[in-house]
Amino acid sequence: MQCLIRGIYVIVWFAGLSWVAWGAETNKPVFKNFMGINGHFTFKPELYRQVCGLVRNYHNVNWDVKQPGDAITLPACVNGVNWKQHVYGPWKKGGFETDICIQLSGFQTDVPDYAKIWTGKEQWCYDYGKAAAVCFGPSGAGKLCTSIEIGNEPGAKFDPTLYKTIFEKMAKGIRDGDAKVKILTPAVQARKGDDYIQDVRTIYGDKDILPLYDVINLHVYATVERKTTSESPWNRSYPEDPSIEYLKIIDEAIAWRDQNAPTKEVWVTEFGYDACTPEAMSKRADWFLKLDWQGSTELQQAQHLVRSFMVFAERDVQRAYIFYYDDNDSASVHGASGLTRKFAPKPAFWAVRQLYQTLGEYRFNRIVTKRPGELFVNEFVHGADPAKIAWVAWSPTGARTNEKEGYKPREAKATLSDLPAQPSKVLGMATADGEAPKPAWEKQGPSAITLTVGESPTYILMDRQK
Repeated sequence: MQCLIRGIYVIVWFAGLSWVAWGAETNKPVFKNFMGINGHFTFKPELYRQVCGLVRNYHNVNWDVKQPGDAITLPACVNGVNWKQHVYGPWKKGGFETDICIQLSGFQTDVPDYAKIWTGKEQWCYDYGKAAAVCFGPSGAGKLCTSIEIGNEPGAKFDPTLYKTIFEKMAKGIRDGDAKVKILTPAVQARKGDDYIQDVRTIYGDKDILPLYDVINLHVYATVERKTTSESPWNRSYPEDPSIEYLKIIDEAIAWRDQNAPTKEVWVTEFGYDACTPEAMSKRADWFLKLDWQGSTELQQAQHLVRSFMVFAERDVQRAYIFYYDDNDSASVHGASGLTRKFAPKPAFWAVRQLYQTLGEYRFNRIVTKRPGELFVNEFVHGADPAKIAWVAWSPTGARTNEKEGYKPREAKATLSDLPAQPSKVLGMATADGEAPKPAWEKQGPSAITLTVGESPTYILMDRQK
């Protein structure tokens, strides 16, 4: 077999078959190295290992020390937690690769001015970064993490000059502590920042900062733009909605990266959808009731998470982490975004588990069909056996959360042509444990099938050797 080269078509001979060709993006990760989840202290590795092998943790510096400048005692914290014993060690033992997000907030919550907390702590920031890398990095004895984020969502809370100093010092400390640690920016975007997201153009293109990080870090949510202040700012839409900024933010960041920092990876470390029970919705807090905040249905959450992975995989994104692992059925933004509810799997858990188990060894290969509002089909190729091909087909449509009442999900019969082989298996999206649905389909000649495609993705598995 010839080697796969990014951006070209490769010709390969399989015994008993004619010559075949496919395009292969060799920089694309297989899905087991692409799918992640956000966790925290109560994360259960044995439960969530079913859905992914990557986990991101919110590592609070105010757990480690009472104030910046205090003695650094990692992995022991002043609040009694030992990161190695209670968090990162069990996660490692459970088979996870961990990304540590160092949260710089939480100190002196009665003092809004971060300058009073962090000014003059330059050397401490270096020392802390170095200690974290030595303690947790892949070159250490425990090998407890492979990447570290410097900040989560500092946004406008930090003066850019002050934050640049913190980032520079801490990044240099991490580099000196363990050069194998990948360093991430906090949440950024290639447009004007806000209270949570920094403008990547303000700091991270500087020549003195560029060598100090490896990954551009994005948080994206499929938020519907508010038309009036009486509308909820947190209502969401389906992933492919052309009127929202969800995918545009990713594309802008990639374009900025290509122009200014071409060696950096792009990760989406937060994306998600809230889905609570009708009972919880009936008890919405006044704020969410007044603005008519609406979550997704459980089915929509499952559909939109899987489809988000599909459209992220098309792009030059190396990882994507779901927010969140578990929830307590709270009718609020981010309050019902777990794959589990009080650690009981929701439909989204089973749908994501199916994606992970079905395509874990596959990487994105090409877009087969892209007809907005009608049909999307993506092709994936097995990383170790290119004869194994998977197509995923779905209707790129849906209801916005504030418009879902009375919405009739779209379904339409579709003919999929030029299949590389006849399907060995066709699966609908799982929403419960047990066997996945098996949609009816019909063969149409040697290389085409017809089937009904809806808003839940359908998996078509093929093997060119059979």
